[in-house]
Amino acid sequence: MKKNTKLSTWMGGVMLAGAMLPASSVQAADAESIIKNKCLACHTQEQAEPAQFSRMSHQRKTPEGWLMSIARMQLMHNLQITDEERRTLVKYFADRQGLAPEETEGARYAMERRLNTMESFDSQEFTEMCARCHSGARVMLQRRPQSEWEHLVHFHLGQWPTLEYQALARDRDWMEIALNQTVPQLGKDLGLESKAWENWQKAKKVPMDGNWSFSATMPGKGDLRGVMTISGGKNDLYKVSVKGEYADGSAFTGKGSAIVYTGYEWRANLEIDGVKMRQVFAASKDGNELTGRMFEAVHDEKGMDFTAVREGSGARLLAVQPEYIRAGSTQVLTLVGTGLGKEVALGKGLKVNQVLYRDTNKLVVQVQASDDAQLGSRQVKAGKANGAAINVFDQIGSVKVVPDFSVGRVGGNGGSTPKYNAYFQAEAWMNGADGKAGTDDDMRIGFVPAAWHVEPFDEQAAADDDVKFTGKMDPKTGVFTTAAAGPNPERRMSTNNAGNLKVVATVDEKGQALTADGQLIVTVQRWNNPPLP
Repeated sequence: MKKNTKLSTWMGGVMLAGAMLPASSVQAADAESIIKNKCLACHTQEQAEPAQFSRMSHQRKTPEGWLMSIARMQLMHNLQITDEERRTLVKYFADRQGLAPEETEGARYAMERRLNTMESFDSQEFTEMCARCHSGARVMLQRRPQSEWEHLVHFHLGQWPTLEYQALARDRDWMEIALNQTVPQLGKDLGLESKAWENWQKAKKVPMDGNWSFSATMPGKGDLRGVMTISGGKNDLYKVSVKGEYADGSAFTGKGSAIVYTGYEWRANLEIDGVKMRQVFAASKDGNELTGRMFEAVHDEKGMDFTAVREGSGARLLAVQPEYIRAGSTQVLTLVGTGLGKEVALGKGLKVNQVLYRDTNKLVVQVQASDDAQLGSRQVKAGKANGAAINVFDQIGSVKVVPDFSVGRVGGNGGSTPKYNAYFQAEAWMNGADGKAGTDDDMRIGFVPAAWHVEPFDEQAAADDDVKFTGKMDPKTGVFTTAAAGPNPERRMSTNNAGNLKVVATVDEKGQALTADGQLIVTVQRWNNPPLP
């Protein structure tokens, strides 16, 4: 009972790298010994060398996918293994039966906990048969032969027998479509064997130790940069420390541990300034770049896109912070990357007045943009380092709220599920040659400060007084903190604090108020929240 309680905790959405970190060397013999001792009551060994087992040897998945499969065996089939044995199995399977880097492209948002992602697939059948109950990404992050996809259909119907009577299933011959149309298509599109996986297995895997210059932007806080130091590497286990600062000067420091699966899947647990955070990154094939998302462990909705480049891997410019400058203004810019040279090339009309700070990873300069500086996006160089751009503009023509649709969830109030808040940014755009906002020739300027508030989204939201009950918008940061969970006796019929809001951003452009709006649905808790949604 105690074990199941613990399982439900991390199956409930807390994708713990720590829950997957082996404490000791992961040898194939260790994992195969666990399989033989604990799994062969249901599975069979098909061959001895190399070891092959029924079902489990005929699938490939991400580390999160393997974690979910093993946890399902524990929850549904009473598999009795220790946490350490589970970690050993995840590492074993992810390394030998993972996905090549190309095979995760377009679906990494699920691993990165981007739970507000709006999915869209060309196949209506795939949407109705698979992505109506869970994310399509969960399917896209698996590879199986056709026979295994067929097993999965039978598992679904056996485990959830009402499936055929649910919406988008009862109006059709679900089983016939699933077995004779969906399964063959999945076997063709997401089959077990692939050239990409074959090549990746042969590729040289690069250790991650070293110093890494990083750049990120945290919604509600702003630009971030610094250096991440990685050491160790034995059995793909590392120690990690970060030291950086936000654009407002506040520190971003902390440390933790990490593991690499499949030769490139980086998972880390860190404590940053007293807050537990996770990293879900992918290393580039040459091992010199890490990209992905870093987010809070408890509030995974609070996170940032993160890019890091290894020191000594060559000259590379990751970002210019901020990413814009107004013609006719003077501004401090921070260039972030590695191998930054002394000669800064900003293009005609932009002049470096003063170098305020310089090291190999960061260059802070005061820049003057002339009144007639050519407008548009231009590449920036610092010596041989390039790869980032700056946007030169003269006037903000329009503003967008990003994201334009978001979902927040009530929580807390003594319950087991915390609040799921919402984060918004105001994105400024310059009109193009046609002088009109919202046309194809507009140029994105970047994220700018804004004043924030919420309004009822429609008449029903106004009648239900959603603005009062659903939560509170921070007028300066665009962070919406949802209200407490549970019935609210102050609301009509004592309903909970769900609601439908219009999120409004107002940007001051030379005394003119530019506004934009998005939509925020505040709804109930997400009770079924596995590592892959």
